[in-house]
Amino acid sequence: MSDHTSPEARSRKFGAAEGDQGIVRCDACPVLCRIRPGRSGACSRYANEDGQLVRTDQAVALARAVETGAPVVPFAEGGWDGQLLDPSRAFVTGIGAGTTYPDYKPAPFIVGGTHAGVDTVTIVTEGIFSYCGVKVKIDTDRHLGPEAAAVRCNGEQVGHVTTAEYGSQMLSLGGVRHLTGGSKREGTTTCDTLLKLCGGDTVELAIDGGHTVLVQAGQAPVVDGRPEQRMRVGCGSATIGIFAQQWLGHADEVIVVDDHITGVLSEHQAGKVLGMRPTGIRLRGRRSTPGRYFQVAQPGLGWGGTDISDPLSIIEKIDPAVAWPGLRLLLTSTTGEDALWCVLDDQLRPVAAEMPADVAKVVERIGENCEPSLCTVIFMAGAGGSLRAGVTDNPVLLTRSVASGETRVTMGGAPVYLWPGGGITVMADVLRLPKRAFGFVPTPALVAPIEFTLPRALYQRLGGHMGEIVPVEDLLRGLGPQLRVEGWQDGNPWPFPG
Repeated sequence: MSDHTSPEARSRKFGAAEGDQGIVRCDACPVLCRIRPGRSGACSRYANEDGQLVRTDQAVALARAVETGAPVVPFAEGGWDGQLLDPSRAFVTGIGAGTTYPDYKPAPFIVGGTHAGVDTVTIVTEGIFSYCGVKVKIDTDRHLGPEAAAVRCNGEQVGHVTTAEYGSQMLSLGGVRHLTGGSKREGTTTCDTLLKLCGGDTVELAIDGGHTVLVQAGQAPVVDGRPEQRMRVGCGSATIGIFAQQWLGHADEVIVVDDHITGVLSEHQAGKVLGMRPTGIRLRGRRSTPGRYFQVAQPGLGWGGTDISDPLSIIEKIDPAVAWPGLRLLLTSTTGEDALWCVLDDQLRPVAAEMPADVAKVVERIGENCEPSLCTVIFMAGAGGSLRAGVTDNPVLLTRSVASGETRVTMGGAPVYLWPGGGITVMADVLRLPKRAFGFVPTPALVAPIEFTLPRALYQRLGGHMGEIVPVEDLLRGLGPQLRVEGWQDGNPWPFPG
């Protein structure tokens, strides 16, 4: 039987005693802290307890509800007695498992079990990721900063603005060049920023040539102190297409202001199909296809992600040969948060007026069709290097097995997206991992759970550490009070067959 089954033996897997003072050297990361009795290392994840190196956090297992859909009953905070959990419904995660850096040793837990009649093995560890970062999706039309602009936290560059997506601004933060390629302060600030974002905390970011934004996974962004409410329903042209039929007969012209593509209803194909009369209203900027205008204003925090607060400023001219007094004009943003109703006077000047109820109803519907503005944080890492040696003595076989889909990769039980091509490059939504799933080491680098699940027969063919496999029930029982059991997160696929 492997020594993984006892907490005491698990503690001995790391570190080495030094001298007569009870000092233990931790070898869980390259820092190699020398820890005195009763103290913890620089990362606070390992401590010296009576001359033994122990993990300060509990290991985490996830329990799936029975098929009836009954919820998992939370276990008492005082610990788990190992008797209440059906091993077939348990998944041991890498959270709190510890590391075996530089992985010349087998992974901390190599767990055997049977699921749907298939003998499986799950290799469980906490990876030390110097090559990691987060991709942040911020649902807003507001201009946060120029593409490729530096993103800073506490004055240090921790990433950059990347290409915007439909209705969202995107940031790329972290990466090895910020963690290790700059000053010590840049590296530690980057590591701290990533750790907070992955842990669901709020981080204030400042963008060169742009604005500040408060980011927290699953929460609305706050741009320059203003909470965002809505993600746009579409670009200006798309908004015209969606609501053209509903405006017909209630407005003679509709202009949907957008930083990217501003739409003009009467010129738009939708207006043409509906037989709308030309209005002679010409916008500033560059006309693309009919009814679609680029660059009507500069990017900013105003209407539709532009820098304007007066939408009439984007009108270049009104052709007196085409327009008429009494022409009814609606200007709105792509979220419906800003809207102005005007009627042309005898000099063909737009004059603000009270918006008719039928028009206001459509503007409200724009808002109704906008999704809530949220921040999404995606952790991205390369699981290469010696981490794979903790799984098999021939790491390339593991890489190939992962790429082919034979071996399933999870992070804290959460599904990952595996990038095609070489290596094991994965992305995971931090909100799909259990709480407190991430840690750090002061090299600096992030520590994150990772699990590899595959059939036992395949594990043997890959050159796996077969002598280290421990039955799941023995591992759960042996961990005792060092184990924390949480319920399986709804929506995450079960990593095992069946």
